[in-house]
Amino acid sequence: MPNQNHTPLIDALKTSISRPHAPFYTPGHKRGAGISPALIDLLGKKVFQADLTELAELDNLFAPEGAILAAQELAAAAFGAEKTWFLVNGSTCGIEAAILATCGMNDKIILPRNVHSSVIAGLILSGAMPIFIQPEYDEDLDIAHSITPEAVEFALKKHPDAKAVLTVYPTYYGVCGDLQAIAHLTHQYNLPLLVDEAHGAHLAFHPNLPTSALAAGADLTVQSTHKTLGAMTQASMLHIQGNRIDIDRVNKALQLVQSTSPSFVLLASLDAARQQMAIHGQELMSHTLELAAEARSHINSIAGLSTPLSLARQSPGFMALDQTRLTVKVSELGCTGFAAEDILNEMGVTPEFSSLQHLTFILTLGNTKSDIEALLQGLNNLTQMSHLTNQWSTCKHNNYANIAHIITISPREAFFANSETLPLEKTQDRICGEIVCPYPPGIPVLMPGELITKSALEYLQKIQAMGGFITGCADKNLRTLKVVHM
Repeated sequence: MPNQNHTPLIDALKTSISRPHAPFYTPGHKRGAGISPALIDLLGKKVFQADLTELAELDNLFAPEGAILAAQELAAAAFGAEKTWFLVNGSTCGIEAAILATCGMNDKIILPRNVHSSVIAGLILSGAMPIFIQPEYDEDLDIAHSITPEAVEFALKKHPDAKAVLTVYPTYYGVCGDLQAIAHLTHQYNLPLLVDEAHGAHLAFHPNLPTSALAAGADLTVQSTHKTLGAMTQASMLHIQGNRIDIDRVNKALQLVQSTSPSFVLLASLDAARQQMAIHGQELMSHTLELAAEARSHINSIAGLSTPLSLARQSPGFMALDQTRLTVKVSELGCTGFAAEDILNEMGVTPEFSSLQHLTFILTLGNTKSDIEALLQGLNNLTQMSHLTNQWSTCKHNNYANIAHIITISPREAFFANSETLPLEKTQDRICGEIVCPYPPGIPVLMPGELITKSALEYLQKIQAMGGFITGCADKNLRTLKVVHM
């Protein structure tokens, strides 16, 4: 077994920083000498000394032979992969590369409708045609879970010419479907199973967490190491196992979607995060799970609040819950999650995201006992607010499940087609020419190639009226939409 105490990238950076020389290479700030004093005042000088280019002693991200290769091999061993790539353009580029590596123009890919916008970008880049499966949906909570094995089996039988299956595991809410069964079905057709595991980089490091995607049988998984572990924002990993994925195609795809000037600060943070979890992962996750359990217990004792997902029954689309993800139902207080988030922000407590009924909090190895105390105090104060408006009652009958999703042309064709901008009220029954999604969690309500339905427009307007915000589209105020020119 490799020595997980080693940090080859960090060691290489230390060596490079300590080598005296005159720098006649990028970046232009020359190891911090040319950085604005304002930024030095914010961050200090040391970080800029490590902001180096692909020098000989630091290796090349697209053709690694030294420190990057060694660091990636250690990561593969730690996360249970056969091969790992470091990503400096976030999980977005990993998802795009996964689709590009497995699907070409007009190839079919089976996937859930509640995918992240990065998947839509992958469809646009590749020209692949989505075969959407509606995920299991909890109408009371207005939360979409995972796709079910039964739905995957139906899609595979109907589309045996598909090139890949992609799923989300876990969801933004921490819900994990029956990935092992989905992998088994997918492999019966000799297809690769691609997994958007952006929120599951920590799963491999504690027995009380849901099974990791690789352990469940995924062929390729993309993890946002920065979301739930100790890497810097934008630092992620792509892992593969088995022989269903062409490694050369992954390499070529990553060269299309990653920067040719990778940040060695980001790369070093991946090296450090891997070492931290390989050596101390179970201890760190045990502490995080203890904090989550304490928070959940107290929240469920507060009148008007609950953590409904922790009490949910198993179903084909909900086999396990990542207990470090804390979703709190606030609608019984008479307010939306959007309003509750604004109030908590004023109290110094910031959730990951809000929705019509809920607030969702991510607990990680970086959270402390004092964070939990602040959260519980904030939620207690929230229930005492006399000015909470009864917003929830006006929108509870308009949820994601009511939206019809009808693909008419491929996302790529719609994205590159001539478009026109119309007032929102005149776009119904036209083909959407842009991505439109409330963010977070970044799940598009409309995408290029999809028919704009009355239910989708009503949902978007309701989200906006209740305090949410819309991204992806050109008009952030949602007065107009781009549609394919007929």
